[in-house]
Amino acid sequence: MRRLLLLSSFLIASGSLLSQNLKAIPYQDGTQKLNGLITSNAGKQLPGVLILPAWKGIDDEAKTAAIELEKQGYIAFIADIYGEGNIPTNSDRASQLSGYYKSNYEAYQKRISLALEQLKKNGANPNKMAVIGYCFGGTGALETARGNLPVAGVISIHGSIGKDQNRENKAILTKILIENPADDKGVTIENYNNLIKEMNDGNADWQIITYAHSKHTFTDPQSPDYNEIMAKRAWNHTLLFLQEILK
Repeated sequence: MRRLLLLSSFLIASGSLLSQNLKAIPYQDGTQKLNGLITSNAGKQLPGVLILPAWKGIDDEAKTAAIELEKQGYIAFIADIYGEGNIPTNSDRASQLSGYYKSNYEAYQKRISLALEQLKKNGANPNKMAVIGYCFGGTGALETARGNLPVAGVISIHGSIGKDQNRENKAILTKILIENPADDKGVTIENYNNLIKEMNDGNADWQIITYAHSKHTFTDPQSPDYNEIMAKRAWNHTLLFLQEILK
């Protein structure tokens, strides 16, 4: 019990420290208030990276990624997809909300577009922007590409890669990196094959990297699925891709 309490205290302290290094940015989707976070180098006219968080909203993994990206010379902005008053407090609510945006993909694309506008307003070079997303956010990264939003590339990190097969496969203009855990039970062979077909039908510049012995949330240190070796490799692949498309 003492170890659990110490771990809980450490995680709370870590989360507070991460938040201190990021600035809150309020913005709107109609009457819905949204609350994003941006790195301290905002306004410096640098390449920009939009981070789409996992299904429970802005979390420590997204915050850590933002701070690490700042160290690499990027302005990073973490999007708020759900909006003030809608942040899920449990998995059932997170499943409900994320499911809504997966089904209503145009609403998801709109929230992503609004976040990209905030990234530009805060100094990001509009010709050098990318999107990375974790889990539900990984789905958003793919929706960014499907909607041909104005970015140089997207990275889907253990995202849900399935798409309603009633949707037409269209041309995809942005470069795509998919970081896929080999043992993700949420990704079927059918999902995988359909995604490759979609990418090829769209004549996309795409790449899939699959990480061995890795379950769904393999990149999150707070998850029981965490695989430290593969998480480090995935991050290095993320940085290499961003270096290629943004610098």
